[in-house]
Parts: sequence; C-alpha cells; structure tokens
Amino acid sequence: MEKTASYRFDLTRYAWVRRLLTSRWPQFILRAITLAGFVLVILTGFIGSPVGSRNFAVMFVWIAWWSALKLIMLPFGGRAWCSICPIPMPGEWLQQGWLVKPGGKKFNLGLRWPRRLRNTWLQSAGFAAIGLFSALTLTTPVVTAWIFVGLIIVAVVVSVVFEQRSFCRYLCPMGGFIGLYSTMAPLELRPQPDLTLVEKGAAVREWPRGCPWINNPAALKANANCGLCLECLRTETGANMTLNVRSFDAELGQPGAFRLDEAFLSLGLLGSVMIYSAVFQGPWGALKNAALYAGSPAWWGFAAFFLLASFGLLPALLAGASALVRRTGNLGKPLRMVFTRFSRALLPLGLLSWIAFTVSFAFGKMAYLWPVLSDPFGWGWNLFGTAAVEWQPYLLSATPVIEAVLLVAGLIWSGRTILKTAEQLGVRGERRWAAAPVLLFALAGTLTMLWLLIG
Repeated sequence: MEKTASYRFDLTRYAWVRRLLTSRWPQFILRAITLAGFVLVILTGFIGSPVGSRNFAVMFVWIAWWSALKLIMLPFGGRAWCSICPIPMPGEWLQQGWLVKPGGKKFNLGLRWPRRLRNTWLQSAGFAAIGLFSALTLTTPVVTAWIFVGLIIVAVVVSVVFEQRSFCRYLCPMGGFIGLYSTMAPLELRPQPDLTLVEKGAAVREWPRGCPWINNPAALKANANCGLCLECLRTETGANMTLNVRSFDAELGQPGAFRLDEAFLSLGLLGSVMIYSAVFQGPWGALKNAALYAGSPAWWGFAAFFLLASFGLLPALLAGASALVRRTGNLGKPLRMVFTRFSRALLPLGLLSWIAFTVSFAFGKMAYLWPVLSDPFGWGWNLFGTAAVEWQPYLLSATPVIEAVLLVAGLIWSGRTILKTAEQLGVRGERRWAAAPVLLFALAGTLTMLWLLIG
C-alpha cells in the first residue's frame, strides 16, 4: 500500500464478505432496482405533473438521490454509487453480451479512448453544462428526464464504439465529481501490499486485468480511477485484491502528483457550490431569475459569470497564491506542480462545502418527497398514504449550526493538508509561514460559504 497510509482494515479477510462481493447477483439486483428507479424518473419527467415539487423525477433525483450521494454515499463509500449506477447498464449489456454472467453475442468495436481525452476535462465541461441549467432542472421535470435520456444514449453509443467503461471513466459528469472527492472516502479497493511495492515486474504486467474501468488492478493506487465494479475480485487472481476501510487522510496526504485537469475540476466544483448557494439559498431574486430563464440575455450573463468565476477566477487566485508560496518559500518546484498540489489540498473544503449546501437545501425541501412517493405522476394517487403530507422544513433552527460546523471542519482539514503539502514541496522550518497565501485563500472560501448559507 501507499507509504503514507496510517490505517487500513481488510474487510475481505472475512470469507462471507468476499463471497458476497464476488457474487454478481447482489450487485445486479441493486443495479436493477436503481435502473427501475431511473426509468420511473424518465417516465414521470415526461408524462407526470409539470410542477417540480409535485413530480417524482425532480424530487427523487435532485432531493433524495443527490442528497444521499453527498451526505452518505460519497463521504463514506467513495465510488459506491458507481458500483450500482444504472446509466451504463444498457450499453454495458450490449458491449459484454450478458446481463449477469459472461456469455452471449457482443456488440462492440473495442476502440481505445483517444489519449488526449484521457482526463477530466470533458467531465468538467459536462458538470458545468448541467450547472448552467440547474435552476431549470429543479423546476421543470421534463428537463430532468431529457438529461437522463441523453446520458443513457451517450453511454450506449460510447459502450458500443469504445472499450470497457470509457463513458464512466472519461465522460460521465457525475463521475468527475464523485471520483475527485472519493480520494477522501474511507473505503478503497486495492491489491495486496506486496504486489504494489515488491512485485512491480511480471506481476504488474501479466496479472489478468479484469477491470471494466481500464485499470491494471495490480497497480491501482487511487480511488478516482476505480469505480468499485468489483470485477477484479472475480478474476482468477481476485484473491490478491482487498476491500479496505482506511483513514480519511490515507490518500489525500500522499506526496504524489495531481494533474492540471484535476486541479481545475477541484476549483470548478468549489466555485460551483458557491454559485449554487447564491442561486438557491441567497436573497437575490434577479440572480435566480437569470439562472431560471435559459437563453435570455440575463441567463447568458449568469452563464458567463458561472464559468468565469468557477473555472477562471478561482484558478487564477490560487495560481497567484501558489506563486507567492513558491517565491517566499524559495521553492525550486515548477509553479504548475505547486498549483496542482495545493488544489488537491483544498478538496476537503470543497467536499464539506457541498455537504453544507446540501444540508441547507435538502432539509428545507425534503418534505416535498413524501407526497410524490405516493403520487409519482401527480395523478391523484395515494399509494403509501403520504400524498397529503404537508410541507415543513426540517431542523430549521439547527441547520445554520450544522452548516457552520461543517464549513469550519472543512477549513481545518484543508488547512492541515495545505501545511502538509507545503512541507512536502520543501517549505520547512522558519519558512512555514510561506503557506499563508493559500491558507488565506481557503479562509476566504470558507467565509464566502458562511455568508451565502448563513448570512
């Protein structure tokens, strides 16, 4: 394992856990359930109530699923959602020629994904595109339905043309979001330690891949590259793979490189949650209207602001802070390295900001979910007796406290990681204060989120 790991516990040491994970049936059943849920989302989006708060598509996707993803699955399970995501299923069935177990006629050209696109740039663009229409998707169910239809169609086309899960690895908008923040999750799938540190030669080259995510399992080191599909456990060398519970800092504190595309995605996500907070939680009606009326002159202004602030202003500010650290810390490292490494150190602040925003947003709107569970199409049904449940916000008085605690925790976590990163880059001894510009950047981001969410 990584030399910086402080704690790991192998769950697959228990025979029943390994049997559960190597069987394809439990995973298939969960994926089938989520696929049925997403089919219902598409149907209700197209033919259900046009009112967002009364439509299952909007409430299930953007309140229930989106909240569960950020509050539970991502911070504690990392890529756990990817292991049961239904979006790639139809294309994967065509590509592999099977539903549960291998076998059958395959429909796949097997082309390799272009080398220049093996990064997160397209995922950043996809996430930004969804963000530009976020206000519309939350109020117009048919838009949500078209988004998922479009994602499934793209996934099918990519699966038929390219190898393995190229869509998940390089295109899925949520894949970039989940992959980046999964580096802090306490769950990982890794090879046995001796296979990564000692047997680097033939074992790495000859070990059967068995990975739809186009990884060599013997060399797997990052959660961002692993979709927890568990197929590597099902190969003849699967006994060499382990599913571990680890410390939250096990991967974040590694001294390894962080790519430029990942750096921009990290800052783009931080900027996005700030703008989401302003649009959905702020008192500015003009901003909300600009985000809502897609195609209007005001919306184009909002789109320009969204993109420039998230993917232009924040990277420029961090680049400036990194340049100051490089100069005052007398570092010989290239600015690009310093910038990308500090952008990774800001991941805790980004994740905790998303969680704080979700607490504020979801607790206020979760009560809308119960009526649509009984009446998903808005046709007057009452399947579970909850159709008449009245809306009321949850934990109204406690929400600001929870948000403040989360944001301060994100600042402290990122602050510690910034100092550790500065030390790894060569800032030591009396020059530790040289990391102050990046610490101030993190502080400014925290204060901005506090102002937007709490006031």
